[in-house]
Amino acid sequence: MKIYKNQGFTLLELLVVMVIIGLLASYVGPKYFAQLGKSEVKTAKAQIGSFSKALDQYRLDTGHYPTTENGLAALNVAPTNEPKWQGPYLAKNAPNDPWGKPYQYKMPGEHGEYDLWSLGTDGNSGGSGDAADVVSWE
Repeated sequence: MKIYKNQGFTLLELLVVMVIIGLLASYVGPKYFAQLGKSEVKTAKAQIGSFSKALDQYRLDTGHYPTTENGLAALNVAPTNEPKWQGPYLAKNAPNDPWGKPYQYKMPGEHGEYDLWSLGTDGNSGGSGDAADVVSWE
């Protein structure tokens, strides 16, 4: 049995391994980050769905949806001059969207009795792809 004193990898072997790792990272990285964007959109859609249910319960109790001025805060704190309010309709205050911006609410809406939407990743109205708005009326 021979014992080698100078065992190890050559520089060429290390470079080949580094190139292989780089190729794998360049293939997997974009697919991974694309999935992150999809999960944020799914989260926004789920939150809008739960807000819609709370808004419907508010309407059943009071006979109307909250005004634009009262917004989603009316789901947790009784608006002034609202004697039929029986909330809170959400366990906690309405969180910001997954991108850290407040949800937009308008009543009466242009697409229904109310409009509820998130401005998406770019924080601007409209957009396409990852920057598209997430809306309650679709």
